[in-house]
Amino acid sequence: MSAIPDLLIGEFIRTLDERFRVGLPPELLEPLRSAGPRLVLAKERAGCLSLWPAAVWKPRIDAAIDVVRSKLQAGLLTQRVGQVQDLGRLLSTRHKIVTVAERGRLVIPEGFRDFLAVEPGAELMVVGAAVCVEIWQPAAWNTYVAGEMPAFRQRIDELTA
Repeated sequence: MSAIPDLLIGEFIRTLDERFRVGLPPELLEPLRSAGPRLVLAKERAGCLSLWPAAVWKPRIDAAIDVVRSKLQAGLLTQRVGQVQDLGRLLSTRHKIVTVAERGRLVIPEGFRDFLAVEPGAELMVVGAAVCVEIWQPAAWNTYVAGEMPAFRQRIDELTA
């Protein structure tokens, strides 16, 4: 599986233009593209979209789908049809292959705009999330950071131990 060569880190304020485009900082976009030109935009949490290299995202999601498909074919999920339907609904809307224009602008697709909850002219937070780039609605970003920051020291200690 391909990987991003370095941690994607940084926080940038950007404005969503009237054509639903957001400019991505080169500091985050160039390493993201190093795994290949195709990118996947994914709905991760309310008010947040994640941008992944397709070379990283696709094998992971394809493997999960293959497991579910195999279990369905073997009849192992007959008692869990509702859960399979829920999964199918989310898979249908969760991610989309996208391209970034030459000047580093990403068009936020319809459906993803509502999930992000921003209008043209609004500010967005573009954040390096180590292995992907996240695009946040500012209030959602502030809520997330406020909730997670108290655990920062413990988290870094656990990851570096």
